[in-house]
Amino acid sequence: MGCVQVVGATVVDGTGRDPVDVDVTLEDGHITQVGAAGARGERIEAGGLTMTPGLIDAHVHLGLSSPIQPQFSFRISAAEIAADIFATAGATLDAGFTTVRDTGGIDGGLVTTIAKGKVRGPRVLSCGPVQCQIGGHGYYGADWEPTELWSSHHVPGLCALSMMSGNADELRANVREAFRRGASFLKLCVTGGVVGAHDRLTDTQFTVEEIAVAVQEAAARGTYVTVHAHNNDGIRNAVEAGVRCVEHGTDLDESTATLMATREVALVPTFAVVEQLLHDTAGAGLGESTRDRVLGVRERMTEALAVAKEAGVRIGLGSDLIGPAQNRRGEELRLRAELETPMEALVAATKTNAEILGLSGRAGVVAPGAQADLVLWNGNPVEDPELFADPANAVLVLKAGRVVKDLR
Repeated sequence: MGCVQVVGATVVDGTGRDPVDVDVTLEDGHITQVGAAGARGERIEAGGLTMTPGLIDAHVHLGLSSPIQPQFSFRISAAEIAADIFATAGATLDAGFTTVRDTGGIDGGLVTTIAKGKVRGPRVLSCGPVQCQIGGHGYYGADWEPTELWSSHHVPGLCALSMMSGNADELRANVREAFRRGASFLKLCVTGGVVGAHDRLTDTQFTVEEIAVAVQEAAARGTYVTVHAHNNDGIRNAVEAGVRCVEHGTDLDESTATLMATREVALVPTFAVVEQLLHDTAGAGLGESTRDRVLGVRERMTEALAVAKEAGVRIGLGSDLIGPAQNRRGEELRLRAELETPMEALVAATKTNAEILGLSGRAGVVAPGAQADLVLWNGNPVEDPELFADPANAVLVLKAGRVVKDLR
């Protein structure tokens, strides 16, 4: 890949520093210079556009692009499920997200397919199937169905929502299987959830000792555990067990936030899915009972965000969108910009998320040595965060230096 120079853009580099008008030089998929462009190489004229790093979504479910219940109850063909997943992967890239962390729903074959370039999509880090407690969050089989049949609902190599464990030994076996199938980190459900079939938000799932088994297995492979957690008891159990990250964190209290900060445990709030379920529950393929569950969650999650910030917790950003309507992933930045500043939302979706994902310095910044994952916006989203929410405003997207979307 030859030298490419992007000239004339206003650059917001992802670190929180003020925007600057500067040229950016790319070579072999990486940024080589941020400064005045030379005479050699291809030039991309970007006058009037704003450059940011490629956005990172730390909580996606590419494999839940079809309605969940029909998808995992044999009412949708594997061909249609695959088509929905591939469409969502492309839409994610078109919205300016060049890296995502899939927190459950896809199997290893999809990650490989996107990485090979056979399907348009972002760079994907995946936990494989979510690790769940028998009878807990993440199980969508019928009440009468034996738990051991649940894995037969997976489509190997494409989608695999969750694995069930009844004790620490079963959990150890399941996480080893997840790693064998390509997981790069682990996710456990340690409380009930909003989109649940057999649990409540107040349920606490897995013991500290059980969670610690997953932490041990992840550490043995140089990686980490994140947890789905809404209630504070579940969050605290996970932190005490040694996890690195907490998803949602709806009822996080001050003392647990302080413990998270002390132990360098990150938080990834997820506001876009809350808005999705409040305003278009049916569009996500879910019933009104799910909407009832989500009432009040946004207010409590907002409070948890403030508590975490006050305690000094590292806070990333994730959309958690499910179902077919995943094309406006940037809505998460718009919502966060209402609670913080647009610049803080952008930093969460770039530099901070890269740190959480273990990609610090390699993604999430416009700096020499980083991957050339870049988005050029029609306007300045730091001044008008509504721009993040509409994929049409991401007029040029580069992934590892290659143009993957161009609306100029």
